[in-house]
Amino acid sequence: MSAPIIGLTAYNENNKYGHPIVALMQNYIRAVSEAGGVPVLIPPSAISGEAVTALLKKLDGILLTGGGDIAIDRFNGEPHPRVGGVDPDRDTLEIGLTQAAAESGKPFLGICRGFQVVNVALGGTLYTDIQDQLPGAIKHDYDSDSQRQFLAHTVQLEKGTALAGIMGETGLTVNSLHHQGAKDLAPSLKPAAYAPDGLVEGLELPGHPFGMAVQWHPEWLLDQPVTRRFFGAFIEAAGKG
Repeated sequence: MSAPIIGLTAYNENNKYGHPIVALMQNYIRAVSEAGGVPVLIPPSAISGEAVTALLKKLDGILLTGGGDIAIDRFNGEPHPRVGGVDPDRDTLEIGLTQAAAESGKPFLGICRGFQVVNVALGGTLYTDIQDQLPGAIKHDYDSDSQRQFLAHTVQLEKGTALAGIMGETGLTVNSLHHQGAKDLAPSLKPAAYAPDGLVEGLELPGHPFGMAVQWHPEWLLDQPVTRRFFGAFIEAAGKG
């Protein structure tokens, strides 16, 4: 059996000369490669409809990666001064990919922004700033420059969920690098993990071969056996397509 081809969504950036490039942190690529997949970067272009369908047919799985915020008009969100890094083309691509993958049964995994994309794509909403909008919120927005591997808080896994079955644990301690999060979960999604303040940190699409997302960044925690199991399960599901 050939190694499954995994499409990883990338972001727009400028290099040191000011020229526009498409980029992605290597930890996502490493996570897919070490789990047995072949990573292919997807540029953040405003493709939709038949183009999304054609792209999805070439891939065995989709990894929706981290990055900037989703445009608030995508989910009727509350304006907030901390909303930033919005890329409408990336929103169009990732929301379309998620909807198509959910409908077709193509395995997909969302991480951080990707978690939020999955929820918004399927009809959910977001806190546009957790600290200001979730009463009793713990700190979620640790420094992304220096604290990517810092274990910030626990998450409780919901018994009986596919996520808990893969992890083989009832709870985890995770990193935390986000200022937004799920407010209203999309009707088709099931919560699979919670932070101590009640914020949903893991979700899944019941009945799907592998439709999951987590709010933390497991690609920075590859030294943990539980994290390697998680990526391994994703690649295994993608290989069965």
